[in-house]
Amino acid sequence: MPTKEDALALLRTAVGSANAEFRPGQWEAISGLLQRQKLLVVQRTGWGKSIIYFLAAKLLRQRGSGFVLLISPLLSLMRNQIDAARRIQVRAETINSTNDADWARIQKSLERGAVDLLLVSPERLGNEHFVSRVLLPAASRIGLMVVDEAHCISDWGHDFRPDYRRITRILRALPPNIPVLATTATANDRVVEDIESQLGPNLQTIRGPLARESLVLQNLHLPSKAERLAWLASHLPQLPGSGVIYTLTIRDAENVASWLRSCALNVAAYHSELESEERERLESSLLHNEVKALVATVALGMGFDKPDLGFVVHFQRPSSVVAYYQQVGRAGRAIALAHGVLLSGAEDDEIAEYFIANAFPSKEQVEQFLAVLREGPMTIGNLQDRLNIRMGKLAEIIRFLTLESPAPIRKLDKSYVRNPVQWRMPVERITRLTQLRRNEQQRMQEYLSTTTCLMQFLARELSDPDAAPCGRCANCGGDGMGSEFSRELERLALGFLNRLDLPIEPRKMWPGGLMFEGVKGKIAPESRNQRGRALCRWGDPGFGELVREGKQRTNAFADSLVRGAAELITQRWNPQPRPQWLTCVPSRRKPALVSKFAQELANRLGIPFVRCLRKIRHTEPQKTRENTFQQVRNLESAFEIDSALVRPSPVLLVDDMVDSKWTFTVLGFKLLQAGSGPVFPFALADSSIRDGD
Repeated sequence: MPTKEDALALLRTAVGSANAEFRPGQWEAISGLLQRQKLLVVQRTGWGKSIIYFLAAKLLRQRGSGFVLLISPLLSLMRNQIDAARRIQVRAETINSTNDADWARIQKSLERGAVDLLLVSPERLGNEHFVSRVLLPAASRIGLMVVDEAHCISDWGHDFRPDYRRITRILRALPPNIPVLATTATANDRVVEDIESQLGPNLQTIRGPLARESLVLQNLHLPSKAERLAWLASHLPQLPGSGVIYTLTIRDAENVASWLRSCALNVAAYHSELESEERERLESSLLHNEVKALVATVALGMGFDKPDLGFVVHFQRPSSVVAYYQQVGRAGRAIALAHGVLLSGAEDDEIAEYFIANAFPSKEQVEQFLAVLREGPMTIGNLQDRLNIRMGKLAEIIRFLTLESPAPIRKLDKSYVRNPVQWRMPVERITRLTQLRRNEQQRMQEYLSTTTCLMQFLARELSDPDAAPCGRCANCGGDGMGSEFSRELERLALGFLNRLDLPIEPRKMWPGGLMFEGVKGKIAPESRNQRGRALCRWGDPGFGELVREGKQRTNAFADSLVRGAAELITQRWNPQPRPQWLTCVPSRRKPALVSKFAQELANRLGIPFVRCLRKIRHTEPQKTRENTFQQVRNLESAFEIDSALVRPSPVLLVDDMVDSKWTFTVLGFKLLQAGSGPVFPFALADSSIRDGD
């Protein structure tokens, strides 16, 4: 049996310090795993939970045990952990969506015992090939199972992830005496009880104090985005070191980063839509203090480890107090002073409700999906053709149903089929969890308004028995950053928001297998639109609010929108070859709204407005059509073009809104077929959904 001295020698090698000592609870956890116990470790971020399983892996392998299976939720976490493991000569590998070229090599290494630690995401446990070809054949050789960020396994956890349900199924397939380690920094008593019930009997909990002694917390309510942008530009240079600015949406991450760069601040946007290589490059730039801040969604979250992170600022209110603790706890792990500043704004409630309302597929959508499958096997294309459900939601429904137990569907080759099982929509569970999320939002609002110690409030939410006033936060009289900012910066920020034009990328393919007016497959380059532009995002401050007001209330677009559109087209966009005439998307519901705007825009641009398009069939609003099949079908034989009026020169095709881009695609195709020159789409507002992480 390895001794504490053996483990301490490894620790000192791992951290590169001859004087390093275990923190209270670390050796006890390692010792428990060596004795084949099941442990749940609840300790604050930066405490050193990962060192437990790295050292346990090394010591277990030295005594002949099998490899460690580590389940971890984020790729950024995987990169950090793989590097840390290799520093102490633990042979660590990962199988994930970004390294498929290495899978065969890793599988062979696993088979010959040359892997000490295999790290996978919970989603990988749902991959039939991985489970049947890699995991199950190696199950008898697993010497330790680790569930990192274990709060994700709990229905009550702030970041519950359905794919974590698969972990309990995997545990049932492993030897009953295998040691298990679950770790988290964000589990209150209710979450702990849920984890214990799912990971099996005899799970022992090691809990430590969760307060962060280095953090100075403060809350600032600044309703408008322009105010918060001005505050950031004013105060970011004074914040210590480098840090993270969290936003709730991808759109805001990009916009905030763009604004700060325009103020000569060295920042970059980080979110899930970036390629893996770019995300890794940005993580490295923050780790090495090559940027002042990353403006990030929760894609930069659990497990990102920078001990000297100087600040975490939130541009909007997070989903829960516990999620906030998880994120703000990134700062100040190994420095004496760090700042956690929570900004909140007018849009917070709307964003929070959007995420809550879309957390689960609706009962109606699930029933429609299952009804279609009763007719026989269906590919994704078949399902899109039959169901008015967007692709993202369709993927959610499939994942939701495959994770149910028993699962009512399964994948067979490239199709989905019904399973012969009794299943009903878990309405009660969904209602309970939806209400929980709303309760969490209420607690977050209470945190924003409390006059008590902010750190104590967070610790109590996590059921920390040692919660006490910190003496450092703004409510305890600590030295925060202040709420003042330059009104000139606020004016410039509002102008910046008004100039956030957006590209309209041309569609290049018709929906797979769908014939549209005699054509299908690839849209030929000569039948394809040019890259277009939208003036603003629907509902955003400035122009976005004016578009909403004109469309929903006044039935007329303000003159300032005409001026703003003309400025965008002639000064910032400047499409080439320059449009020589203008036409617009016709409407039968509000025939004058877009055409009047188009006429005024043409006058300001000094080009003729030509009414060559006519709508001849009623269609449902495109926003009610949820996927590409339904959107294109909705437009079939809906428009007529007067070829005699079409000019052979470049044209500006104008509409008030763009979402799927199919209306622009279809009308551009018709214009080009009729002999038009290059078609440049222009919309007042982009209403597409792109609010993920």
